[in-house]
Amino acid sequence: MWKSKTTKPVDKERLGRIDEKLRRLSADNQRMFEELDAMQERSHSLARSVWRIQEDERRRLARELHDGVGQSLTALRHRLDRLSPGPPRDEMIEMLVQVIEDVREMSRLLRPPVLDDLGLEPALRWLARRIRESGGPEVKVDAAGLADITLEPELETLLFRVTQEALNNTMRHAQASNVDVSGRRLGNRLELSIRDDGIGFSPDSLRENPEAAGVGLAGMRDRVSLFGGDFAVRSAPGQGTALTIGLALDSSEMDAREEG
Repeated sequence: MWKSKTTKPVDKERLGRIDEKLRRLSADNQRMFEELDAMQERSHSLARSVWRIQEDERRRLARELHDGVGQSLTALRHRLDRLSPGPPRDEMIEMLVQVIEDVREMSRLLRPPVLDDLGLEPALRWLARRIRESGGPEVKVDAAGLADITLEPELETLLFRVTQEALNNTMRHAQASNVDVSGRRLGNRLELSIRDDGIGFSPDSLRENPEAAGVGLAGMRDRVSLFGGDFAVRSAPGQGTALTIGLALDSSEMDAREEG
């Protein structure tokens, strides 16, 4: 004769304790995620502050070189001009002229005045001209797509520095003849791209060995991420390299003409 199985009564008190523990665990996890997000935001805020201080220091040093050291050297040049003509004086003047130009170039590299005075597009054109004059590739700048955007100075500095680093990398490694720098707006998003026709590389090799990316690419990606942007690299051996920087725009950066 078969005996019927008896069902054990449900221990509601035990289930209640388990449910309470699960709720506490879920709350703890949520709190940990929120604290992690807050720590990450504080870390980004601190990194942006450090970057801002660095740029301010660059600006101060550039001004000191131009207005202090540069003017003192120029005054010395004028005093030499008043000396009796002769080989010693002429040689000193020639050396001094070169030193003055070197100081001015150092000042411009630290913080180009055109970036503060005229904005991003003229600064990018100045950078392109300097690259060409130093024996680098032909650099074409098309920033007409940014004409209806008023960027915060920090974002202009970010885009200028990333482009500067990208062009320096191109000169050192890409063996490129031509580089195209273009900016455009897609809705509430800004995109800046730097494309070259150089030898390229395999992105897979960088994923397998991140250190091979060097400080250049890693530094650009880190800078962009500090401002909530994205940074993409496309390349292949023999097919050049394309870098794309994307940044979200807020309403204050839209053209007043749109608002009307």
